[in-house]
Order: sequence, then structure tokens, then C-alpha cells
Amino acid sequence: MTLTVGPVAREDYLAFIDTRPVSYLQCPSWSSVKDRWAAEHLGWRDEAGALAGVGLVLYRELPLTGRWLAVVAEGPAIAWKDHAPRDVLDPLVEHVRRRRAVGLRLGPDLPLHRWRASTLKDAVGAGRHLGNVPADVTDPVADRLMKHLSCAGWTRSPEDDGFYGSTAQSVRIELAGRTPADVLAGMNQQWRRGIRKAEKAGVVVETGGYDDLADFYRVYRDTAERDGFPPQTFAYFQRVWSALADESEERIRLYLGRHGGEVLAAMLVVRVGGLAGYAYGGSATHRREVYPSNAVHWRILQDLLADGAEVYDLRGMGPALDPDDQRFGLVRFKLGTGGDAVRFIGDWDLALRPLLFRAAGTALLLRHRSPALRAAVQSLGPLVRRRRHTGAPAWSQSAE
Repeated sequence: MTLTVGPVAREDYLAFIDTRPVSYLQCPSWSSVKDRWAAEHLGWRDEAGALAGVGLVLYRELPLTGRWLAVVAEGPAIAWKDHAPRDVLDPLVEHVRRRRAVGLRLGPDLPLHRWRASTLKDAVGAGRHLGNVPADVTDPVADRLMKHLSCAGWTRSPEDDGFYGSTAQSVRIELAGRTPADVLAGMNQQWRRGIRKAEKAGVVVETGGYDDLADFYRVYRDTAERDGFPPQTFAYFQRVWSALADESEERIRLYLGRHGGEVLAAMLVVRVGGLAGYAYGGSATHRREVYPSNAVHWRILQDLLADGAEVYDLRGMGPALDPDDQRFGLVRFKLGTGGDAVRFIGDWDLALRPLLFRAAGTALLLRHRSPALRAAVQSLGPLVRRRRHTGAPAWSQSAE
């Protein structure tokens, strides 16, 4: 089937994604969160003009060149099983080429491998990681797409290059056709015990709004310091909330777990169609014995089941299955929900102007690995944003 690609109206884009399980990184509003990027909302149309898929393409300008790096993170939103890969990819490549892109990064939200929690529980051991364990399920549609990408000149994106991309692995809890009792029974004993202890200790889970982001940010910063990852700024989360909440009242929710009046755990959940993603969250270092995070996730799951969501995505899982690896604690916590571990096909790069694309990749990697250089770039943020809003290309849909 022949498909064509071109800009699509925002209302048509939203109508399409709100009936399907789609990553929130493909929401039109996400272009407002990524405010240093230009953006396009694209649509794939069949020969009859019907919309077959949509995708948010973000563009990062290369200084002094008038050229761009293009990224489709966790998209596009299209039924890959219904289309040959070339019919989806070829018109997209030609479109971004016309936008003067030197390269395109693509990371479809398409799980390649899936492991049941019980499989990985049995595989835990010294030196073990996800790659050591045969998958319970390999998706043939994802496998077909990967083979096409490899044969069509695409290459796997470098790991940890500091450039924007997709989640590599995650834990997903299937909700369709299940009851709260089913989901609770699928959790491990430690998780169920944590939920009971939180209830007995008097942990109260509430939903909040924009004015409660300060409480969220306090425990989020606490978690970043404890786990050693660089936190986003408070202004970033204000921008996330404003952008997504303006797009749809039900797009984003904030859950707060309180004990004795103090917020001990807080989580932001974003839902598009049947897919709900745990976007950001954190927990306080003290009073962990009352299990506030278990209580918050359990409330989220009950709300999603009541709302008819199909999947709860816990967003991000490391590969470590070694109990002595410091990253294993988070893996064990997420798998305790009874969800499946999934590995996506990952990010793939296509160089359209190879020399410029390689030079841009090297510069991004150096910036990512040099704190001093990264700080210098961040100090130019206000200037970059002013230029972005006044000098965005005419085709950019970021400001809609």
C-alpha cells in the first residue's frame, strides 16, 4: 500500500492518538516541553487519503549550517503489522531530507523481546543481565522492521550519546480484561506486603495539580541525589504540566502519597489512548518502612483499571540481573509488580549527509561527557530559546 507523508492538523493528530495506545513522547504537546527544538506533526495517509499513522518529528538545529538533526522518539504511531517497513519509512526519510536534515533518528514504540517476571526471577544471579536470558516472546513484526532497518542503511544509535531518544527497555503491566484482584495476585509477595503495610500505617494517596508540583519536586530531587542521576529543573516540570494539561484534561495526573501529612512519594503519570506511562517520580529517603511508593503505584493501577486503560508502562529498566549491581534494586522493584520486561527495537540512525551527521554526533557526545561544556551550553539556554521562538522555520508547528 502506497503511503504519503505530510503535515497534519493538530486536531486530526489528537483524534488519531487518543483512540490508540501511544507513547506520550508522540503527543503534539511534547514539542512545547522540548522547547529548544522545532517540530512537525506528520501524518501518513493511504491512497484514499485516510490517516493511517501520525508522528511527532523534533528537529535540532546545527549551528551555522542551516541544517537539522531529526528525531522521532517512540514513534511513529502506526500499525507496523499492516504496512511494509519501506512504505512507512521511505516517505518519512524524503520528507525530513526536504527539511534539510543531515540525519534521522527513529525509535518505534515496538517491543522486540518480552520476558515474564517469573522468567527473570529465576535468572537472577552473579554477573547476569537481560542479554543472558532467552526471551519468552519475540515479536515477528518488530523483528521484520529491525531486519529492514539493518539492510536499508540504518545503524543502531550509540548508547548513552547524550542525544534525545527512546526508552530501550521497560516493564509493562497488561491491564486489559483484568480486575484489581487479578493485578494484585500477579504481584510478588513483597509487593503485596508493602501495600498492606502502607494501608496499615495510614499512607493516604491523593491526586494533585500544578500547585502541588513543589511537593513532587522535593521527593524527586531527593531520589536524584540518592540514585546519582542529574535532575531536571523545577521549571521543566512546570512546563511539562502546562503543556500536557492544556492538551487534554486527562493527559497528565499527579499522585501524592502522604504519611502524617508529609508527601513521601509522588509520581507523574501520562496517558495517551490505552497506554499510561509513569513519566517521573520519586520518594523520600526517610520513613521508607511505610512503603509509600507501593501505595502510590497501587492507587494508580486501580484508577487505570477503572478508566479502561490497557497498559501501565513503568518506563525504563536497566539490564542488570545481578543482586550486587546497584541498579538491580530498581529492576527488582518494578518486576515485583508482576509486569513483563520488554526490550524495544531501540533507536536507529540514518545518515543523510554523512560527514555533517558524524560531526554533529561527535559534538553531542563530547558535550554529554564534559560537565564544563554542558554547563556552558546550558548557560546559553535563554539566548537559544529567544532565537528558537523568534527564528523558528516557517514549517515548524511547535508554537501551535
